[in-house]
Amino acid sequence: MPQKVGIGMQDFGKIRERGAFYIDKTLFIKEWWESLDDVTLITRPRRFGKTLAISMAESFFSVEYASGGRLFEGLDIWKEEKFRKLQGTWPVISLSFANVKEVNYEQTRKKICQILVNLYSRHSYLLESNVLTEKDQDFYHSVSVDMDDAAATFAIYQLSEYLYRYYGKKVLIFLDEYDTPMQEAYVGGYWDKMADFTRSMLNAAFKTNPFMERSLLTGITRITRESVFSDLNNLEIVTMTSEKYESFFGFTEEEVFSALDEFGLSEDKQRIKEWYDGFTFGKRTDMYNPWSILNYLDKRKFAAYWVNSSSNELAERLVRRGSCGIKADLEELIKGNAIQKCMDEQVVFNQLERQEEAVWSLFLACGYLKAVSCTLEEKSGRYCYTLSLTNKEVKMMFVSMIQNWFSESRREYSAFTMAMLDGNLELMNEYISKIAMNSFSFFDVGGGRAGEGQPESFYHGFVLGLIVELDAQYVISSNRESGLGRYDVVLEPTDRSMNAVILEFKVFDAKKENTLEDTVRRALEQIEEKKYARSLTARGIPEEKIRKYGFAFRGKSVLIGSDGV
Repeated sequence: MPQKVGIGMQDFGKIRERGAFYIDKTLFIKEWWESLDDVTLITRPRRFGKTLAISMAESFFSVEYASGGRLFEGLDIWKEEKFRKLQGTWPVISLSFANVKEVNYEQTRKKICQILVNLYSRHSYLLESNVLTEKDQDFYHSVSVDMDDAAATFAIYQLSEYLYRYYGKKVLIFLDEYDTPMQEAYVGGYWDKMADFTRSMLNAAFKTNPFMERSLLTGITRITRESVFSDLNNLEIVTMTSEKYESFFGFTEEEVFSALDEFGLSEDKQRIKEWYDGFTFGKRTDMYNPWSILNYLDKRKFAAYWVNSSSNELAERLVRRGSCGIKADLEELIKGNAIQKCMDEQVVFNQLERQEEAVWSLFLACGYLKAVSCTLEEKSGRYCYTLSLTNKEVKMMFVSMIQNWFSESRREYSAFTMAMLDGNLELMNEYISKIAMNSFSFFDVGGGRAGEGQPESFYHGFVLGLIVELDAQYVISSNRESGLGRYDVVLEPTDRSMNAVILEFKVFDAKKENTLEDTVRRALEQIEEKKYARSLTARGIPEEKIRKYGFAFRGKSVLIGSDGV
């Protein structure tokens, strides 16, 4: 009989004591310890076992778990005699910023200070010892939610010294989800203050700390060195593309399939692969997210468990407010294609809305994208990535996001697509006006002149909506070479009994046109002059089965015309 699945259990001791289902990742301890790295930062997407790994490491090394060897009995690490002797022998400082998700800097700082207070309380036995001077005791008691920056950023360093004196041994420092406050700071608009505070704390704890033996940090992102790691030249960074520890975070395909066999779900392997596979770490492909796998083993039904386990607000904001290039790239990704991007894996948060590459770096770190391949560009020294959506679950997240963009005009949008396929020009114009009025402001993020930036931004959001709405019926292409030029959008039916559609978008040009009707005419003329229909007729679609529409934009006004109308 298979073990029970403990959903949401991230405490290693609790999992082992309760006999919950567990895939053995304990050899991570051996690999990390034998690496001899001073300070290690491991980045992985959320719900990939980072917190459990920290809990496991603490249970193994900490003197507080000196009698905790039973937790590791029967596991891989316990087969190593050398490591049995290490268990429960080190003073450990372990803390987590996973729940630091406040709306402003003041509350965030106070939350971190409370975590430090709790940490000091956990080691209050030091106050009863003879290792603290009167001055040390004064500092110990000064650690509070209202302490000044100097005390707060120095607190981990100072506790390291106290523990070193008490045990006569340097400390191990474990920090889980170091970057959560930074992500919240970006969204909340207090990035600079948070970066300064974090930089000071990390420097004191991990750079200038002679009482530290070694340290382990986890997070989702590798925040740019200039932001918070500028003083840490002893940092080993293990990202999604690093080969170190590649199989220890997430489940391998072998582990997943073995679990499915154990739970009597062997027949579901292919669908499981489609839904939850696709993550790549280093050279290890076919990695699965544990959260979705555990939920499936428990509930035995397919659902978007991982993408719905936390807010995707930041991703939605970056795509919606991003450039037309970002939206165009998302079109390709949703259609199942790959995109090429040269970028750095480090995330520059304060450039997310100014540099496209920063967005793709973040999406890769978050697990929304996978690196199909990675090559070094010799001239620039930068790495170029071939990126695609990770799996079906992630695709569903983006589809849902796009649908929400048109939530206020969802009915009109569906009615518009029906009218377009039926050739009902009157209804098309009626519905497009309603959609545009509801959506222009939503997509207009200040990137252009009235009548220019707004239509372009709306157009790309509109096309993404078409892709989501008609994906099952049409192959949708946008801005591709065809005939003598480029078209804006082509809808090629999978069912040849249905009509194909060509859409050409034009912005009103006062120098060339007097009315929107003139702009529509110019759009339709371009369809003919550039022979955009040639790509469709070449694939056997007769001319009479091709509908052609010209869209004219002026501010929030939109007019649609068709060939012959």
